[in-house]
Amino acid sequence: MAEEEYGKGVPMVITPQMGAIEAVVEDIRYRAQLIARNQKLDSGVSATGLAGFIAGLAFAIVMVVIIPMFVWKVI
Repeated sequence: MAEEEYGKGVPMVITPQMGAIEAVVEDIRYRAQLIARNQKLDSGVSATGLAGFIAGLAFAIVMVVIIPMFVWKVI
């Protein structure tokens, strides 16, 4: 009986349904872009963190100490 099934035509290859695969690929690509963007932001913040802190501290001192001294005519 197995011999009778051979030679009954050429097997046809069907086209795969790519919708689900493409959706997963797009989701992975989107997540990878989010991770890369977050890493770039974190790298930039950590590289300039100390300089930004020093600049912010100097600005705060000027605004809280120096300018009120001129306004109250202490200096």
